[in-house]
Amino acid sequence: MTRLKVLFLCTGNSCRSQMAEGWTRHLKADEIEAYSAGTAPHGVNHYAIQVMKECDIDISTQTSQHLDAFADIDLDVIVTVCSSADKSCPQRPGNARKIHRGFDDPPKLAGALTDEDAILACYRRVRDEIRDFVAAMPASLHEPTASPHASGK
Repeated sequence: MTRLKVLFLCTGNSCRSQMAEGWTRHLKADEIEAYSAGTAPHGVNHYAIQVMKECDIDISTQTSQHLDAFADIDLDVIVTVCSSADKSCPQRPGNARKIHRGFDDPPKLAGALTDEDAILACYRRVRDEIRDFVAAMPASLHEPTASPHASGK
């Protein structure tokens, strides 16, 4: 059985796309080959690593990569998880489809917070929204849905 090749794309490839890759590898490894990238990658977010570890998913060995690193991979679907990446994602050659499924940016949600529990709550909410999207794959790749919370940024 050939697995679907899905790339999750955001700007920094530090949080949302990393969590989506981790969830997909954890929940859908038999059906989907998951990747993540950014348009301006800047390292995996330590809070993202922490909240995923709470679910027994270790993303600490995943790396933050630029979209260009995947130029030679015949992707089936690119899922943009932030509006910036959706707008800047170049057209892909071949059969790759692009869908947009925006999730709130946990670092922005937690930006003014100083309490560790409140910060982690922001990351957990987005982590769980991404889990729900991934759990519905591959069907969710056909009909992008809007989150009641997501601004898409």
